[in-house]
Amino acid sequence: MEERLAAWAGLPFMAVPAGGVHGLAPWQVVRNLVKLIRGCGAAYRLGRRERPAALFATGGYASVPVALAAWALRVPILVYLPDIEPGLAVRAIARLAARVAVSVEDSRSYFPARKVLVTGYPVRAGFHGLDRVAARVSLGLVSDDDPVARPVLLVMGGSRGARSINRALGGVLEQVLELAQVVHVSGELDWPWVAQRRDALPAVLKARYRAFPYLHDEMGWALAAADLALCRAGASTLGELPFFGLPAVLVPYPHAWRYQRVNADWLAGRGAAVRLDDERLPEELLPTLRRLLGDRARLGEMRERMGALARPDAAARLAAELQSLAK
Repeated sequence: MEERLAAWAGLPFMAVPAGGVHGLAPWQVVRNLVKLIRGCGAAYRLGRRERPAALFATGGYASVPVALAAWALRVPILVYLPDIEPGLAVRAIARLAARVAVSVEDSRSYFPARKVLVTGYPVRAGFHGLDRVAARVSLGLVSDDDPVARPVLLVMGGSRGARSINRALGGVLEQVLELAQVVHVSGELDWPWVAQRRDALPAVLKARYRAFPYLHDEMGWALAAADLALCRAGASTLGELPFFGLPAVLVPYPHAWRYQRVNADWLAGRGAAVRLDDERLPEELLPTLRRLLGDRARLGEMRERMGALARPDAAARLAAELQSLAK
Protein backbone atom coordinates (compact mmCIF):
# COMPACT_ATOMS: atom_id res chain seq x y z
CA MET A 1 0.00 0.00 0.00
CA GLU A 2 2.81 2.43 0.88
CA GLU A 3 4.54 1.77 -2.44
CA ARG A 4 1.35 2.61 -4.32
CA LEU A 5 0.84 5.83 -2.35
CA ALA A 6 4.47 6.86 -2.88
CA ALA A 7 4.09 6.33 -6.61
CA TRP A 8 0.89 8.40 -6.60
CA ALA A 9 2.76 11.24 -4.86
CA GLY A 10 5.72 11.03 -7.24
CA LEU A 11 8.16 9.98 -4.51
CA PRO A 12 10.97 7.42 -4.91
CA PHE A 13 10.29 4.20 -2.98
CA MET A 14 12.79 1.54 -1.92
CA ALA A 15 11.57 -1.51 0.00
CA VAL A 16 13.56 -3.00 2.89
CA PRO A 17 12.94 -6.52 4.30
CA ALA A 18 11.34 -6.47 7.75
CA GLY A 19 8.88 -8.36 9.95
CA GLY A 20 7.13 -8.01 13.28
CA VAL A 21 8.09 -9.99 16.40
CA HIS A 22 5.41 -9.01 18.93
CA GLY A 23 2.61 -11.47 19.71
CA LEU A 24 3.61 -14.06 17.10
CA ALA A 25 4.29 -17.80 17.25
CA PRO A 26 7.96 -18.71 17.94
CA TRP A 27 8.59 -19.93 14.40
CA GLN A 28 7.20 -16.65 12.99
CA VAL A 29 9.43 -14.66 15.33
CA VAL A 30 12.51 -16.56 14.11
CA ARG A 31 11.53 -16.06 10.46
CA ASN A 32 10.95 -12.34 10.98
CA LEU A 33 14.19 -11.88 12.90
CA VAL A 34 15.97 -13.23 9.83
CA LYS A 35 14.06 -10.68 7.73
CA LEU A 36 15.09 -7.90 10.08
CA ILE A 37 18.75 -8.91 9.84
CA ARG A 38 18.49 -8.90 6.06
CA GLY A 39 16.75 -5.54 6.27
CA CYS A 40 19.59 -4.06 8.32
CA GLY A 41 22.04 -5.05 5.62
CA ALA A 42 19.84 -3.67 2.84
CA ALA A 43 19.25 -0.41 4.72
CA TYR A 44 22.97 -0.02 5.47
CA ARG A 45 23.84 -0.43 1.78
CA LEU A 46 21.09 2.02 0.88
CA GLY A 47 22.41 4.51 3.42
CA ARG A 48 25.96 4.22 2.10
CA ARG A 49 24.66 4.96 -1.39
CA GLU A 50 22.19 7.77 -0.58
CA ARG A 51 24.14 9.44 2.26
CA PRO A 52 21.11 10.91 4.07
CA ALA A 53 21.59 14.00 6.22
CA ALA A 54 18.90 12.86 8.68
CA LEU A 55 16.31 10.11 9.17
CA PHE A 56 12.62 10.61 9.99
CA ALA A 57 11.02 7.44 11.42
CA THR A 58 7.46 6.87 12.59
CA GLY A 59 7.66 3.44 14.20
CA GLY A 60 6.42 0.06 13.06
CA TYR A 61 8.71 -2.90 12.50
CA ALA A 62 9.71 -1.63 9.03
CA SER A 63 11.42 1.36 10.68
CA VAL A 64 13.75 -0.73 12.84
CA PRO A 65 16.35 -1.91 10.28
CA VAL A 66 16.47 1.56 8.72
CA ALA A 67 17.00 3.20 12.11
CA LEU A 68 19.74 0.73 13.03
CA ALA A 69 21.50 1.40 9.73
CA ALA A 70 21.22 5.17 10.22
CA TRP A 71 22.66 4.87 13.75
CA ALA A 72 25.59 2.80 12.42
CA LEU A 73 26.22 5.44 9.75
CA ARG A 74 26.02 8.26 12.35
CA VAL A 75 22.95 9.76 10.70
CA PRO A 76 20.87 11.78 13.24
CA ILE A 77 17.41 10.31 13.82
CA LEU A 78 14.10 12.05 14.53
CA VAL A 79 11.51 9.48 15.60
CA TYR A 80 7.87 10.54 15.70
CA LEU A 81 5.17 8.84 17.81
CA PRO A 82 1.81 9.32 16.07
CA ASP A 83 -0.24 7.43 18.70
CA ILE A 84 -0.59 8.21 22.39
CA GLU A 85 1.32 5.15 23.59
CA PRO A 86 4.55 3.92 21.95
CA GLY A 87 4.99 0.40 20.67
CA LEU A 88 8.14 -1.70 20.78
CA ALA A 89 9.61 -0.20 17.60
CA VAL A 90 9.29 3.43 18.72
CA ARG A 91 10.65 2.59 22.16
CA ALA A 92 13.68 0.89 20.56
CA ILE A 93 14.34 3.63 18.00
CA ALA A 94 13.98 6.33 20.67
CA ARG A 95 17.14 4.97 22.35
CA LEU A 96 19.07 5.68 19.14
CA ALA A 97 17.34 8.95 18.22
CA ALA A 98 18.58 12.48 18.73
CA ARG A 99 15.01 13.78 19.16
CA VAL A 100 11.60 12.23 19.83
CA ALA A 101 8.51 14.07 18.60
CA VAL A 102 5.09 13.23 20.06
CA SER A 103 1.53 14.16 19.19
CA VAL A 104 0.27 15.02 22.71
CA GLU A 105 1.65 16.13 26.05
CA ASP A 106 0.58 12.85 27.69
CA SER A 107 3.21 10.94 25.68
CA ARG A 108 6.16 12.83 27.19
CA SER A 109 6.42 10.42 30.12
CA TYR A 110 7.53 7.50 27.92
CA PHE A 111 10.82 9.11 26.86
CA PRO A 112 13.78 11.02 28.32
CA ALA A 113 12.69 14.62 28.83
CA ARG A 114 15.76 16.05 27.09
CA LYS A 115 14.79 14.36 23.80
CA VAL A 116 11.06 15.07 23.66
CA LEU A 117 9.30 17.67 21.50
CA VAL A 118 5.48 17.96 21.42
CA THR A 119 4.50 18.83 17.86
CA GLY A 120 0.95 17.55 17.36
CA TYR A 121 -0.05 15.25 14.50
CA PRO A 122 0.73 16.58 10.98
CA VAL A 123 -2.03 16.94 8.41
CA ARG A 124 -1.55 17.35 4.68
CA ALA A 125 -1.27 20.83 3.23
CA GLY A 126 -4.41 20.35 1.15
CA PHE A 127 -6.56 20.35 4.29
CA HIS A 128 -5.85 24.00 5.04
CA GLY A 129 -8.37 26.61 3.98
CA LEU A 130 -11.24 24.26 3.06
CA ASP A 131 -14.71 25.81 3.28
CA ARG A 132 -17.61 23.83 4.79
CA VAL A 133 -20.23 25.07 2.32
CA ALA A 134 -17.98 24.50 -0.69
CA ALA A 135 -17.11 21.05 0.60
CA ARG A 136 -20.78 20.06 0.75
CA VAL A 137 -21.38 21.41 -2.73
CA SER A 138 -18.42 19.49 -4.11
CA LEU A 139 -19.80 16.23 -2.66
CA GLY A 140 -23.35 16.87 -3.86
CA LEU A 141 -24.74 17.31 -0.34
CA VAL A 142 -27.51 19.64 0.80
CA SER A 143 -26.06 22.68 2.57
CA ASP A 144 -26.92 23.81 6.11
CA ASP A 145 -28.94 26.78 4.90
CA ASP A 146 -31.40 24.55 3.03
CA PRO A 147 -34.59 23.93 5.08
CA VAL A 148 -34.52 20.20 4.22
CA ALA A 149 -30.86 19.78 5.12
CA ARG A 150 -29.88 16.94 7.45
CA PRO A 151 -26.59 16.70 9.34
CA VAL A 152 -23.71 14.97 7.55
CA LEU A 153 -22.27 11.71 8.85
CA LEU A 154 -18.85 10.68 7.53
CA VAL A 155 -18.12 6.95 7.73
CA MET A 156 -14.59 5.83 6.92
CA GLY A 157 -12.22 2.96 7.56
CA GLY A 158 -8.92 3.80 5.88
CA SER A 159 -7.68 2.80 2.44
CA ARG A 160 -8.69 -0.86 2.87
CA GLY A 161 -11.83 -0.11 4.84
CA ALA A 162 -13.21 -1.42 8.13
CA ARG A 163 -15.46 -4.40 7.53
CA SER A 164 -17.27 -4.42 10.86
CA ILE A 165 -18.14 -0.72 10.49
CA ASN A 166 -19.27 -1.22 6.90
CA ARG A 167 -21.43 -4.20 7.87
CA ALA A 168 -22.97 -2.48 10.87
CA LEU A 169 -23.83 0.60 8.78
CA GLY A 170 -25.23 -1.58 6.00
CA GLY A 171 -27.56 -3.27 8.48
CA VAL A 172 -29.21 0.02 9.49
CA LEU A 173 -28.52 2.17 6.44
CA GLU A 174 -32.14 3.15 5.73
CA GLN A 175 -32.69 4.25 9.33
CA VAL A 176 -29.46 6.26 9.37
CA LEU A 177 -30.39 7.98 6.11
CA GLU A 178 -33.61 9.16 7.76
CA LEU A 179 -31.39 10.95 10.30
CA ALA A 180 -28.52 12.23 8.16
CA GLN A 181 -26.79 12.59 4.84
CA VAL A 182 -24.01 10.00 4.70
CA VAL A 183 -20.57 10.14 3.06
CA HIS A 184 -19.28 6.57 3.17
CA VAL A 185 -15.65 5.76 2.31
CA SER A 186 -15.91 1.97 2.35
CA GLY A 187 -12.41 0.91 1.33
CA GLU A 188 -11.69 -1.14 -1.77
CA LEU A 189 -12.28 -4.61 -0.27
CA ASP A 190 -15.96 -4.03 0.56
CA TRP A 191 -16.76 -1.72 -2.33
CA PRO A 192 -18.59 -4.25 -4.59
CA TRP A 193 -21.35 -5.02 -2.07
CA VAL A 194 -21.47 -1.42 -0.77
CA ALA A 195 -22.13 -0.23 -4.32
CA GLN A 196 -24.89 -2.84 -4.69
CA ARG A 197 -26.41 -1.71 -1.38
CA ARG A 198 -26.40 1.89 -2.59
CA ASP A 199 -28.00 1.04 -5.93
CA ALA A 200 -30.84 -0.84 -4.20
CA LEU A 201 -31.89 2.16 -2.09
CA PRO A 202 -35.10 4.08 -2.84
CA ALA A 203 -34.40 7.25 -4.81
CA VAL A 204 -35.12 9.64 -1.94
CA LEU A 205 -32.60 7.85 0.35
CA LYS A 206 -30.07 7.25 -2.41
CA ALA A 207 -29.88 11.05 -2.87
CA ARG A 208 -28.60 11.36 0.73
CA TYR A 209 -25.94 8.66 0.36
CA ARG A 210 -22.53 9.36 -1.17
CA ALA A 211 -20.44 6.18 -1.25
CA PHE A 212 -16.83 5.87 -2.46
CA PRO A 213 -14.28 3.04 -2.41
CA TYR A 214 -11.51 5.51 -1.56
CA LEU A 215 -10.88 9.24 -1.41
CA HIS A 216 -7.48 10.89 -1.64
CA ASP A 217 -7.48 14.55 -2.66
CA GLU A 218 -11.20 14.71 -1.89
CA MET A 219 -10.79 13.42 1.68
CA GLY A 220 -10.41 16.96 2.94
CA TRP A 221 -13.80 17.88 1.49
CA ALA A 222 -15.42 14.93 3.28
CA LEU A 223 -13.89 15.90 6.63
CA ALA A 224 -14.78 19.57 6.19
CA ALA A 225 -18.38 18.78 5.22
CA ALA A 226 -19.20 16.45 8.12
CA ASP A 227 -20.96 17.06 11.44
CA LEU A 228 -19.99 13.68 12.89
CA ALA A 229 -17.53 10.94 11.95
CA LEU A 230 -17.78 7.17 12.45
CA CYS A 231 -14.35 5.59 12.13
CA ARG A 232 -11.50 3.60 13.65
CA ALA A 233 -9.15 5.24 16.17
CA GLY A 234 -5.85 5.10 14.31
CA ALA A 235 -3.23 7.77 14.89
CA SER A 236 -4.62 10.07 12.18
CA THR A 237 -7.74 10.65 14.30
CA LEU A 238 -5.51 12.57 16.74
CA GLY A 239 -4.67 15.06 14.00
CA GLU A 240 -7.37 15.16 11.35
CA LEU A 241 -10.45 15.18 13.60
CA PRO A 242 -9.12 18.03 15.81
CA PHE A 243 -7.96 19.98 12.73
CA PHE A 244 -11.54 20.02 11.41
CA GLY A 245 -13.17 20.18 14.85
CA LEU A 246 -15.04 17.01 13.89
CA PRO A 247 -16.66 15.03 16.74
CA ALA A 248 -16.60 11.27 16.30
CA VAL A 249 -17.88 7.86 17.22
CA LEU A 250 -14.65 5.87 17.45
CA VAL A 251 -14.54 2.08 17.04
CA PRO A 252 -11.03 0.84 17.94
CA TYR A 253 -9.74 -1.97 15.75
CA PRO A 254 -9.72 -4.95 18.14
CA HIS A 255 -6.56 -6.54 16.67
CA ALA A 256 -4.29 -3.47 16.85
CA TRP A 257 -2.91 -4.35 20.30
CA ARG A 258 -4.22 -1.45 22.44
CA TYR A 259 -3.04 1.60 20.48
CA GLN A 260 -6.46 2.45 19.05
CA ARG A 261 -8.25 1.91 22.35
CA VAL A 262 -5.85 4.32 24.07
CA ASN A 263 -6.32 6.89 21.28
CA ALA A 264 -10.12 6.60 21.47
CA ASP A 265 -10.18 6.89 25.24
CA TRP A 266 -7.92 9.97 25.11
CA LEU A 267 -10.34 11.78 22.78
CA ALA A 268 -13.45 10.51 24.58
CA GLY A 269 -12.01 11.56 27.95
CA ARG A 270 -11.81 15.13 26.64
CA GLY A 271 -15.45 15.18 25.58
CA ALA A 272 -14.59 15.21 21.86
CA ALA A 273 -15.67 11.67 20.95
CA VAL A 274 -17.64 8.60 21.98
CA ARG A 275 -16.07 5.12 21.97
CA LEU A 276 -17.94 2.01 20.82
CA ASP A 277 -16.36 -1.43 21.06
CA ASP A 278 -16.24 -3.44 17.85
CA GLU A 279 -18.16 -6.43 19.22
CA ARG A 280 -21.05 -4.20 20.37
CA LEU A 281 -21.27 -2.21 17.14
CA PRO A 282 -24.29 -3.97 15.53
CA GLU A 283 -26.45 -3.38 18.63
CA GLU A 284 -25.23 0.05 19.70
CA LEU A 285 -24.54 1.88 16.43
CA LEU A 286 -28.05 3.08 15.57
CA PRO A 287 -29.00 4.20 19.13
CA THR A 288 -25.70 6.07 19.44
CA LEU A 289 -26.14 7.85 16.11
CA ARG A 290 -29.75 8.75 16.95
CA ARG A 291 -28.67 10.20 20.28
CA LEU A 292 -25.83 12.29 18.85
CA LEU A 293 -27.35 13.41 15.54
CA GLY A 294 -30.55 14.40 17.35
CA ASP A 295 -28.73 16.63 19.83
CA ARG A 296 -27.24 19.61 17.99
CA ALA A 297 -26.19 21.25 21.26
CA ARG A 298 -24.09 18.25 22.29
CA LEU A 299 -22.56 17.98 18.82
CA GLY A 300 -21.65 21.66 19.00
CA GLU A 301 -19.96 21.18 22.36
CA MET A 302 -18.07 18.12 21.09
CA ARG A 303 -16.97 20.10 18.04
CA GLU A 304 -15.55 22.85 20.27
CA ARG A 305 -13.74 20.34 22.48
CA MET A 306 -12.30 18.53 19.44
CA GLY A 307 -11.18 21.78 17.82
CA ALA A 308 -9.43 22.85 21.03
CA LEU A 309 -7.06 19.86 20.60
CA ALA A 310 -5.86 20.94 17.14
CA ARG A 311 -2.22 21.75 16.39
CA PRO A 312 -2.37 23.02 12.80
CA ASP A 313 1.37 23.80 12.69
CA ALA A 314 2.45 20.20 13.47
CA ALA A 315 3.83 19.44 10.00
CA ALA A 316 5.87 22.66 9.95
CA ARG A 317 7.28 21.96 13.42
CA LEU A 318 8.33 18.43 12.45
CA ALA A 319 9.91 19.69 9.23
CA ALA A 320 11.82 22.41 11.08
CA GLU A 321 13.17 19.89 13.60
CA LEU A 322 14.23 17.53 10.83
CA GLN A 323 16.00 20.34 8.98
CA SER A 324 17.74 21.35 12.18
CA LEU A 325 19.08 17.81 12.66
CA ALA A 326 20.18 17.64 9.04
CA LYS A 327 22.29 20.78 9.48
